[in-house]
Amino acid sequence: MFNMKSRQLAIPTMAGLALLTPALAFAEEVPVLNSGDTAWMLTATALVLFMTIPGLALFYGGLVRAKNVLSVLMQCFAITALMTVLWVMYGYSMAFSTQGMEQGAINLNTFIGGFDKAFLAGVTRESLTAAIPETVFATFQMTFAIITPALIVGAFAERMKFSALLWFMGIWFTVVYLPIAHMVWGGDGALMWDWGVLDFAGGTVVHINAGIAGLVAAIVLGKRKGYPTTAMPPHNLTYTVIGASMLWVGWFGFNAGSAVAANESAGMAMLVTQIATATAALAWMFSEWLNHGKASVLGIATGAVAGLVAITPASGTAGPLGALAIGAASGIICFFASTKLKRALGYDDALDVFGVHAVGGIVGALLTGVFAAASLGGAGLVEGMTIGGQLWIQTKGVLVTLVYTAVVSYIILKLVDVTIGLRVTEEQETEGLDLSQHDERGYIL
Repeated sequence: MFNMKSRQLAIPTMAGLALLTPALAFAEEVPVLNSGDTAWMLTATALVLFMTIPGLALFYGGLVRAKNVLSVLMQCFAITALMTVLWVMYGYSMAFSTQGMEQGAINLNTFIGGFDKAFLAGVTRESLTAAIPETVFATFQMTFAIITPALIVGAFAERMKFSALLWFMGIWFTVVYLPIAHMVWGGDGALMWDWGVLDFAGGTVVHINAGIAGLVAAIVLGKRKGYPTTAMPPHNLTYTVIGASMLWVGWFGFNAGSAVAANESAGMAMLVTQIATATAALAWMFSEWLNHGKASVLGIATGAVAGLVAITPASGTAGPLGALAIGAASGIICFFASTKLKRALGYDDALDVFGVHAVGGIVGALLTGVFAAASLGGAGLVEGMTIGGQLWIQTKGVLVTLVYTAVVSYIILKLVDVTIGLRVTEEQETEGLDLSQHDERGYIL
């Protein structure tokens, strides 16, 4: 088994396997390629990319009005391309370089990686991360860097200029996603890693990060024309259910793939992902049924996504009973956050990115600290750590991410706004972004 040193968990995690060099991770053993692990990670990487294109693109595309469907598909597609190039240029290095890092020492590399792997320097056919090719690991992590900014799109759907989106996403990826990823998964010497924050597959790095950025973007851009008095129903719930189904299936790569091996940790991550997702879907459905008198297909699909979000940080440490609890909590809490809280505060988060991803991520991150305990069916906490102690560590990680991401996202949005402008004109918004931004129609009328 892989020894996580300071954490003493009996299971490998993505972060631990990801960042430690083979010599450090396996002491005096020479790393050897494992074809089974490699085959699984190739599959998991394809599944996570499948989550964004076409999964998230269809999920979001069905939720907007017909005049904006192509704009959402275009945004997800363009983000996929842009993040791929930036990841190769400097993203992989800034997220996963261990240069200059030392456990307990605070320096620049505590918060962000260096440039020693820029343009994938040193990533060769022969280089390994744990027992898989580093090329596979770098691509796997690239898919996480792709889906995180793509998630933000849903918060400001139907009103941001395409040029502004590209600038915002490129800068946000550089100064928000990469530092948070490094601080959480960076190995010994990274801020939240040294604290002991548990985030197996990205509850903090991906979902809280994207969710709070989405809320800030929705507030800075302002409400859509006519919101909330004008009805803006989804134009094609068939697309949305197909997209949600693709997300559900792809998420096994997201969570089980984060073991970076075909082992017992991946197996349990797959099981708890399925349990939590199904439980959350039912919890949202019944919450909606009780409050509105009917169960909707939009509700059960959104509830499933909330469960996927919440189990993500706990998927490497929770057991089946923990998955049931996390799924139920996320389904109920995210339902009320996306309905009553949203109406009470009056913000126009078009596709409930904050209510599902930020709130679901927070629920999952906090409950990770609870259900990792062996007494509750989890993999076990670090020796000497109590549930209360781990819960406080998880809370610190959540708070740092919320504050840092909110402040920096706000600054980026304002800079883009004063330079090229964030929002389309009122006439362009009325016409729809498909025509005004891309001169194309999603449908022939």
